[in-house]
Amino acid sequence: MQALIRRAKKEDLGNLREFLTRAKLGTDGLTDETIDYFLLLENEDGILKGSLGMEAFTEFGLLRSLVVTPGQAEKEIFVLFDQMVQLAKEKGMKGLFLATNKSVALPFFELMGFQRVEREELPSEFYHSEHIRHVLNVDNSLFLKFSL
Repeated sequence: MQALIRRAKKEDLGNLREFLTRAKLGTDGLTDETIDYFLLLENEDGILKGSLGMEAFTEFGLLRSLVVTPGQAEKEIFVLFDQMVQLAKEKGMKGLFLATNKSVALPFFELMGFQRVEREELPSEFYHSEHIRHVLNVDNSLFLKFSL
């Protein structure tokens, strides 16, 4: 099965919201204006198999909504991240951050080039994000940064 990664469009909003809801992820902040900061992974039949989004700030992006259905190749996840890095560069960003409470995922993210940072190192504008405020209240949440 050949997978396709593409930028989401306004027409994808409903389908992406359903996909994220099934994965028990929030869809706050997913709007007509923010949809083009999301990438979709689809199979050759156009069925949504994965997503990765970014909440955009002035110079930095906060990755969110990484979901892949079981059975997706690790290579496809790497390509999804690589495409997001390209999108962030295109938008003139200096770095990407992500938050996770799954320490088991750390080796994967470190392999991708992310480095752990302390909460105090997060850009101050992140604290205006509903998503970050939620993550800060989750026990054992970790933050990582990828410099562009």
